[in-house]
Amino acid sequence: MELSEYARYDGIGLRRLIEAGEVTAAEVEAVARRAIEGANAAVNGLAAPPFDTALTHDGDGPLGGVPFLLKDSGPMAAGVEFCVGSRGLDGVRARHDHDLMRRFRAAGLAALGRTTVPELGLSFATEPVRYGPTRNPWDLGRGAGGSSGGAAALVAAGAVPIAHANDSAGSTRIPASCCGLVGLKPSRGRTPSGPDSGDPAFGAVSEFVVTRTLRDAALVLDLVHGYEPGDKYTAPPPSRPYAEELSAIPRGLRVAVSTEAVSGAPVDAEVAVVTNRVAAVLADLGHEVTEARPEPGWDDVITAARAECVAIAMPFLTAPRRPDPAKLEAVPRQILAEAEVLTAVELMAMLDAQNRVSRAVGRFFAGYDLLVTPTIARLPAPHGVLSSDRDGYTTDSWLRTLFGYGPFTVQFNLAGQPALSLPLGHSENGLPIGVQLAAPYGRDDLLFAVAARLEEAMPWQHRLPPFTAGAGDASATGRPDRRG
Repeated sequence: MELSEYARYDGIGLRRLIEAGEVTAAEVEAVARRAIEGANAAVNGLAAPPFDTALTHDGDGPLGGVPFLLKDSGPMAAGVEFCVGSRGLDGVRARHDHDLMRRFRAAGLAALGRTTVPELGLSFATEPVRYGPTRNPWDLGRGAGGSSGGAAALVAAGAVPIAHANDSAGSTRIPASCCGLVGLKPSRGRTPSGPDSGDPAFGAVSEFVVTRTLRDAALVLDLVHGYEPGDKYTAPPPSRPYAEELSAIPRGLRVAVSTEAVSGAPVDAEVAVVTNRVAAVLADLGHEVTEARPEPGWDDVITAARAECVAIAMPFLTAPRRPDPAKLEAVPRQILAEAEVLTAVELMAMLDAQNRVSRAVGRFFAGYDLLVTPTIARLPAPHGVLSSDRDGYTTDSWLRTLFGYGPFTVQFNLAGQPALSLPLGHSENGLPIGVQLAAPYGRDDLLFAVAARLEEAMPWQHRLPPFTAGAGDASATGRPDRRG
């Protein structure tokens, strides 16, 4: 298998080749390692050299032999070192598999390495001092988003078809938007978060993946969703496999659309145009489309998001070996310092704000089946715009800076609804523009059904970034469909 052939397949396509005997899993792994090496040289998306041996399962699975990468966001796989993008953490290894990692293994995914994140995952730009900036394969002078930036950059560049991602304020959807991928934040409790945490970031974090294709995302969710004994909560089970929703035809949906951020943050004109184009397609498909949006108080959103920062800080403040503050970037150092002196009363006030946000967003979805917004307010940012190694920020001012860039995503982490970024447009200079679909709690199935109809009407498979593994700097125009 040649690099250029490998890079055109999604996970399902590669698995079908293996099942048909056209290529072996070992051959796929060998070419994947070459693709990862080439892509990483361009985008800098690996947190460390690839694993010497792939992390797999003893048996086979529906995605057996499909190359995969893990996010360097914390303890995921037994024995694997992690540093969460920080110079202050070295030699820390996971004691056991994350519950989701066990399901990734059972699915057959072959993890070959770990991907870059901003320090402690506290940015929408993946450019920590420890690794240097992760570059966007659509424009190497721009960022890949964060915090799942390394995962998104390497998937978009053709290194692997699927990579682990997680999302506490937009950290799956924003990199997906920046890199032209499918990025789903499932409903709260849809995927497991244990065993070391039952309520990560007070329920704001959702674990999943980024993919090139919608069908890969649906199959992976089918393989990893569901209750794990001891989970604090779990989303209601789907009525049928998510993969089957791709052929469903939703009718008569009440669709809200908004290109205006509750925060008042400016939205790039090209981003708004693509979002409104999606709304027009949904209207043409027979849905009732209205301009509307949830109206949580923006100060409540910021206050509630501060609680997330406290939750992210706590493991580092309570660890037997705390990170050296001198080795932390300015913003993470400040967030840890503020978290350390926070009182219980102040934390409860933050959680009260989260409840108010959750109620406001929940009431909105009592009247609408779907909300369409931009994923981020701007085009992918040049390197340095969201640097977290600048003095002068407080937790509050840093969050307001981040949400000036990405004001549309965090509400659904705080309230728990599923939200999906789709690569439904490009700017005049060829940068991907993601559009976010959000649905009522538990309606991940509806997102897949609507997304499949949008994929038919506004296909993206023919668009590949200027840098794609096996293609060098050649134009992507006319390249085969990546589904294989």
